[in-house]
Amino acid sequence: MTIRPDAALGSTASGTGTRERRQALGLTGSCLCGVVRYEVDRLDRPIAHCHCRTCRKAHASAFATTAGVLREHFRWLAGGDWLRAFKSSPGKQRWFCSTCGTHLLAERPAQPHVVLRVATLDDDPGARPAMHIWTSHDPPWLRDGDGMPCYPEWQPGR
Repeated sequence: MTIRPDAALGSTASGTGTRERRQALGLTGSCLCGVVRYEVDRLDRPIAHCHCRTCRKAHASAFATTAGVLREHFRWLAGGDWLRAFKSSPGKQRWFCSTCGTHLLAERPAQPHVVLRVATLDDDPGARPAMHIWTSHDPPWLRDGDGMPCYPEWQPGR
């Protein structure tokens, strides 16, 4: 079952939710411009940093931080008219805000879960990344643990 971005507010990813479910305590998330908003009851799979080529390209980043959420635990709250999808590989749709471009989640319709972009959550999910996946796709310039300095914000002197 695919996501229905045109479904009513408070719907689940499969379009079968109710307004009462929306009132359940959960985590909220949104795109950069705030037009598209969603809620999840919980993260159902561990958080992972995905290094695959398609995630790197789609997010213009070294990796995308993701977590699986069962469809019945996901609800769109606002912005369905601004959601667009891109078929990045056979059977996989990536959903993003057409206003600001933020990628919010991906799905394979046959799977019971969607793949949430954890960085779009508005608050701390209370879990930490458990693994890096698809590191075989890392480009030569990306190396974990290479001794490169890390700074909490900008580097000194900037």
